[in-house]
Amino acid sequence: MDSLITAAAHCLAKGDPLGALKRVALREDPPALALRGIAMAQLGDRGRAKDLLKRAGRAFGRQSTVARARCAIAEAEVALVSRDLAWPAARLDGARAELERRGDRANAAHAGCLVARRLLLIGRLDEAERVLRRTDPSPLLPASRAAYELASAGIAIRRLDTKTARAALARAAHSARTAGIPALSAEVEGVALLMSEPCARLVTRDEERPLVLEDVEALLASDALVVDACRNVVRHRNTVVPLMTRPVLFALARTLAEAWPGDASRETLVQRGFRARHADESHRARLRVEIGRLRSEIAALAQVNATDRGFVLTPLRDHAIVLLAPPADEEHASVLALLADGEAWSSSALSIALGISARSVQRAIEQLARNGKVQPVGQGKARRWMTPPVPGFPTTLLLPGPPPGG
Repeated sequence: MDSLITAAAHCLAKGDPLGALKRVALREDPPALALRGIAMAQLGDRGRAKDLLKRAGRAFGRQSTVARARCAIAEAEVALVSRDLAWPAARLDGARAELERRGDRANAAHAGCLVARRLLLIGRLDEAERVLRRTDPSPLLPASRAAYELASAGIAIRRLDTKTARAALARAAHSARTAGIPALSAEVEGVALLMSEPCARLVTRDEERPLVLEDVEALLASDALVVDACRNVVRHRNTVVPLMTRPVLFALARTLAEAWPGDASRETLVQRGFRARHADESHRARLRVEIGRLRSEIAALAQVNATDRGFVLTPLRDHAIVLLAPPADEEHASVLALLADGEAWSSSALSIALGISARSVQRAIEQLARNGKVQPVGQGKARRWMTPPVPGFPTTLLLPGPPPGG
């Protein structure tokens, strides 16, 4: 490896892409193409970065298996940051295995971090945690070690383990300072700031107040029966009744929780559960059926009893009932929560991350665009959607994944 290639690689490790380009911008040999691709990715020109990395991978040839594997890892990182979730993850797994066989522990560990970050993004927390546990962070450079700790913090935040999350963020901040990359330190600070901002509301009949992550963690560990409108579940401590796929039942449960300790009228339940303006006999008959289904679903936690006016939710034990709601009620909250990271997402990537159909995502995007909450970037197949950070909107409790603490 010649001196210019070495110097360019050192510049990239320090977060100085312009310094790297000064040394290799006019070169077309495979190592220079790879470094130029990484530099363009750091500068934000991801389309050019993908092209350069692909050219570098082809130019190295079949004999240079380690170099080709490193290019594949760089491509995977660009795809991850670009929210290209359809990029073949098997290529990353293959490159990681090849580097482990060849003894390149640092790049193999970096590949493990990328695998975990992708799994975290699509809500597969258990798998992401297993990957990180199998990844030895000791050979990682400071910048990659910060990314490793950020992934660990992300898993802990999604699980509402705030103590573990803060410890991981402290380690990430230390690694970012050691790396001397201001943008990386700013990313760590941004994640830490999210933990101190309101991420939900506690709603009872008598009060409504904002909660930070520690408050939510404490609430879910308390004796309260929680109707969680962030994850659409009803829970008491570790007993969780998922209603994500039963929107009518959850709407009824939420309405009953808002009225507790009083009852909710049949008219209100019909309006909130079925989105009907007026309750007729057909609505009342359907309400009886759906209330029966709700009784069956939450029988281990509470009863739903009839009153003269409507229905009342009664916990099996002497527990309070509270509603945990997003900071702002929004029909397409999960889509906004993903877009709130500031990256440009394709509708197909949103579909993969949320686990819903592409058509459902497209309808949500169209409505959000009409309301001025998202905006398109690009045309045709290259079109992406993004939004500036939405004030008062979480990027934790509404993201894909299992129920908090579940």
